Amino acid sequence: MRIERDTMGVVEVASDAYFGAQTARAVQNFPIGTVTMPPAFIHALGRLKEAAARANLELGDLDQRRSGAITEAAAEVARGQFDDQFPISVFQTGSGTSSNMNANEVIASRANEILGGKRSTTGEVHPNDHVNRGQSSNDIIPTAIHLAIMTELRDDLLLALAELETGLRQKAREFWPVIKTGRTHLQDATPIRLGQEFVGFADAVKLGAERLRSQIDLLGPVALGGTAVGTGINCDPNFPRLVLSRIAHDTGLPVRETDHHFVGQSTIDALVSTSGSLRTLAVTLTKIANDIRWMSSGPRAGLGEIELPELQPGSSIMPGKVNPVAAEALLMVCAQVIGFDLTVTVAGQAGNFELNVMLPVVAYDLLQSVDLLAAACRTFARNVILGLRATARGPEMVEKGLMLVTALAPAIGYERAAAVAKEAHKSGMTVRELARERTDLSDDQIDRLLDPESMVGSGRDGPPPSAGG
Repeated sequence: MRIERDTMGVVEVASDAYFGAQTARAVQNFPIGTVTMPPAFIHALGRLKEAAARANLELGDLDQRRSGAITEAAAEVARGQFDDQFPISVFQTGSGTSSNMNANEVIASRANEILGGKRSTTGEVHPNDHVNRGQSSNDIIPTAIHLAIMTELRDDLLLALAELETGLRQKAREFWPVIKTGRTHLQDATPIRLGQEFVGFADAVKLGAERLRSQIDLLGPVALGGTAVGTGINCDPNFPRLVLSRIAHDTGLPVRETDHHFVGQSTIDALVSTSGSLRTLAVTLTKIANDIRWMSSGPRAGLGEIELPELQPGSSIMPGKVNPVAAEALLMVCAQVIGFDLTVTVAGQAGNFELNVMLPVVAYDLLQSVDLLAAACRTFARNVILGLRATARGPEMVEKGLMLVTALAPAIGYERAAAVAKEAHKSGMTVRELARERTDLSDDQIDRLLDPESMVGSGRDGPPPSAGG
């Protein structure tokens, strides 16, 4: 053990730890669960500290020696080399001050090591005076959250959604010739192409991705520069511009100083909005996963219109049973994301006066949502969508469908068409058979009107396979 000091006194810290007294106190103060801050957040914090050290050098607020050491140490944090040095629970101080000081201490200790000193926060580089120069937890933490989420959306979830959309469009082309019975209210409706249903799935994923892409722009303005309460006390007016222009250049993300500092720290509206888009995506994916589960139900007592890839045995007691396990995994992820959104919504209400005080849990829930959705979408695309097979069951049931009668209504009227449908249901005859008995239409007219191809259009919701997706 070694002795570390802060303004409250001395604390014993493990000799091999890079963090110092404030981190150790936080670990003792918040023994709540096993969940710590996500690596993506830690890496974003490291990237910001690196850019801050360079900005402070340019502004003359740090000398070359200290700035160089802090820059190197912070870059190592950004690369994930010190993830194990961030042991504080998510359920900590609501501003994230404990996590900010955790970063400051790790970077200061490592910088002192780089300068030839001991692994300690009490050397040439000080956590507050040098690493945290020009910053407050109240502006650096929300800024790090924005940066982490923008990065993970762009580099993870949006790529996973693109892969899922591509797989769905591939299946839409493959399934285009397959005509099956449509369903509304879980009851038989007029025919539809199986490929059209998959075009609908693909378009829903595409629209979800577009909503999330727009959130990246919404997250661009950040709180850095507001320091404690939005007034910018102890911060050079040029500091946020220098830091954020470097981050924008290095990452390609639209990060910039907010024009509304008192909003930027007292509310988390952009984060609540992002959570809402993630929740909407979860609802969309729930619909897709459930539709595919229903269409693959059976194989004999269900709909059985498609067959899923066999991933693993489905039952410990029923031999030969195979379940839609990857779809179920996606559904559980979606349920979790919807739950996370409620937490973020409640946290958004915790903007008391000049500061929101639920930032750590917001960071955790949003980054977990992005990570879980990305992994589940990739798994669903690779293990389910690409291996789907259409069966003959869908087309076979079209001729037996009662709602084929819809195509007769313009020729014989709604009332007579309804009577044909009801009699067909009671008698077990097909609509085609009864139309020949109960109407004056010729066989050619009936065959033309009841041709399933004529009922599904030419692809108004998506081009036929030959035109691509």
